Amino acid sequence: MSGTTSLDSNASLRLPAFIDSRRPGRFQLGTVLLCGLVMLLDGFDTQAINYMAPAITHDWGISKGTMSTIFSAALIGLMVGYLLLAPLSDKFGHKRLVITGVAIFSIATLLSVWVQNTDQLIVMRFITGVGLGAATPSTIALTAEYSPKRVRASFVLAIYVGFSLGFVLANYVADWLIPVHGWRSVFVAGAVLPLVLLVVLTWRLPESLTYLLRRGQSDKAYALCRRIDRTLPAGSALPVEAENAEAGKRVKLSKIFSGGELLGTILLWVVFAINLAMFYGLQSWLPTILHEHGYSAGTLATAASMTTIGGIVVAFIVGPAMDRLGAYGALGTLYLLGCGFLVLMSFTLGASIWVVLVATFLIGCAVSGGQKSVIALATTFYPEEIRSTGVGWALGVGRLGGIAGPLILGGMLSAGWTHQQLFVTLAIPSALCGLIVLYLGRRAKQLA
Repeated sequence: MSGTTSLDSNASLRLPAFIDSRRPGRFQLGTVLLCGLVMLLDGFDTQAINYMAPAITHDWGISKGTMSTIFSAALIGLMVGYLLLAPLSDKFGHKRLVITGVAIFSIATLLSVWVQNTDQLIVMRFITGVGLGAATPSTIALTAEYSPKRVRASFVLAIYVGFSLGFVLANYVADWLIPVHGWRSVFVAGAVLPLVLLVVLTWRLPESLTYLLRRGQSDKAYALCRRIDRTLPAGSALPVEAENAEAGKRVKLSKIFSGGELLGTILLWVVFAINLAMFYGLQSWLPTILHEHGYSAGTLATAASMTTIGGIVVAFIVGPAMDRLGAYGALGTLYLLGCGFLVLMSFTLGASIWVVLVATFLIGCAVSGGQKSVIALATTFYPEEIRSTGVGWALGVGRLGGIAGPLILGGMLSAGWTHQQLFVTLAIPSALCGLIVLYLGRRAKQLA
C-alpha cells in the first residue's frame, strides 16, 4: 500500500513529510490496532469496577460513600499518570511509557484479586489509574505520529472507539463471570488480557520516530521507515531528519505554554473540562432522570448503551470530516448541534421509549463523540514534539471537569431544577465548547 519512492544516494527522509506523503500500510495499521487494543483494555478496566460495585458492596457490607471513594481512587491515579508520568515520554520514549503503563495497571489489577478490605482496594485502584494515565497519552501520540495527516483524526478517533468498546466488553464479561465466579474473577480477566497484550506490545509496537531522532538513533528510525515503505533501499540507511528543528531537542513542560500556546492551551483545557463534566454528569444522572419519568430498568440500560453507541457511530463521521474539512470546523459544528440535541431531550421526557432512545443516541453523538473528537483535535493542536505532554495535561486537567460534573448536576437536581430545565441549561456549555473550538480554528489560521 505504500507509495513508490525514487531516491538518490544523497537523499534524506524528512519527517513528518515522509509519512504524510504515503498511504497507510500494514505496518501503520498494525500500530493503530495495537494502540486501539490498549485503549479497549483501558475502557474495560474503567467500566468493569462499576459493574462489580453492587457485588463488592454486598460482600463487604460497605456504604455507597465508601464505594465512591474506591471509584475516585482510580480517577486520582489517572490524573497523576496524565500530569506526571506522560511527560516522561520525552526521556524514555512512547513505547516504554505504553509498556510500563500497561504493566502497572495489569499487575495492580491482578493484585486486586486478593485484596481483603477497602483500604487495600483503594490503593490498588489508585495504582491502576496511574498505569492507565501513563499509557494513554503515549498511545494517542504514537497513533498520531504514524498516521498521515490526511487520516490522523480518523485514526485517533478509531482507537478511542476501542475505549468505548471496552465499556461494552466489560458489561458482558461482568454479566458472565460475577454470577458464577464472583466479582474477583472480573479482576482476573482484567489482568490476564493486558498481560497477554504486553508480550505483543514488547514485540511489535514501534518506538516514536521523533524520540529516536532525539536520541541520535537515525539508523533505527530508518529501519522503521523501511517498514512503512518497503521500496526504500535496504543496503545502507539514508539519513532521517525532522523538518521541525525543535523535534530533535528535549522538550520541557513549559513548551505547551510558550510560543503563543498559552491562550490556546487554556482554552483547550476548558473544552476538555466542560465536555468531560457533561459526559460524566449525564452518565451518572441520566438513568435516575429516566427512572423518575417511569421508564423501566431495561429502558435505562438501553438508554445508557445508546449514548455509548452514539459516540461510536459519530466517530466514523466526524473523523473523516475533521481530516477533510478541517478539525476545528467539524468539531465546533458537532458541539453546536449538541445544543439542539440537548434541548430536544427536554421535550422528549415522558414520550414513548423509542423517541427517548433516539434522543439519548443524539446526545451521545455530541457529548461522547465530542469527548473522543476533542482528543483528536489536541493531536492537531500540538506539534509532534510536545504532543504527548500536551494531550496528557489536557486529559489530566479535563478530569477535574469529570469529577465536578456529577456533583454539579446532582446539586442542580437537589436544588429543585426540573429535568427539562437541566437539559436546556446544558445546551449552554455545549455552545461554549463549540464557539471556543471555532475561535481556536480561526486563531490557528492567523498564527500559521
